[in-house]
Amino acid sequence: MATDTHAATGHEAEAAHGAAEAAASAPGMPQLDFSNWGNQIFWLLITLVVIYFVLSRIALPRIAAVLAERQGTITNDIAAAEDLKRQAVEAEEAYNKALVDARAEAQAIIAQNKAEMQAELDAALAKADTEIAAKAAESEKAIAEIRASAVESVEAVAKEAAQEIVAALGGKADAAAVADAVTNRIKG
Repeated sequence: MATDTHAATGHEAEAAHGAAEAAASAPGMPQLDFSNWGNQIFWLLITLVVIYFVLSRIALPRIAAVLAERQGTITNDIAAAEDLKRQAVEAEEAYNKALVDARAEAQAIIAQNKAEMQAELDAALAKADTEIAAKAAESEKAIAEIRASAVESVEAVAKEAAQEIVAALGGKADAAAVADAVTNRIKG
């Protein structure tokens, strides 16, 4: 058994040695083998041409289309934003104008209401003045009547008192003379 193991080890060593000699006689990496360079350059050029055509005919036009679409979208969005901004400015101007108009209208309404209230107040004052003047005239007339009746009453009382005083003093008074004397005295 020991001889079998030793024999197997010998075959393995010979195989390994044979592989090493074969590897040493092999040219190495195929990319560095100068005998294959013409073939490699041919396929490199074909690959580059294929890649160029794929990129120039398929990929780059798609990329350019996407970029153009994005640019168009950006341009449209900017235009829409400017339009919305313009509309916002117009709306603000309209709002400010409406606010100014509303304030002016409110001031006009206030002025009109003040004028109406002043007119109503003036009419009420005129009516009150007329009523007061009428009542004052009535009062003056009543006072004049009362005064006249008071003067007549005073005159009558004065005439009677004068006749009684003259009679009490023992004299005889003429009614007409006493009346003339009292009337003259009352007149001033």
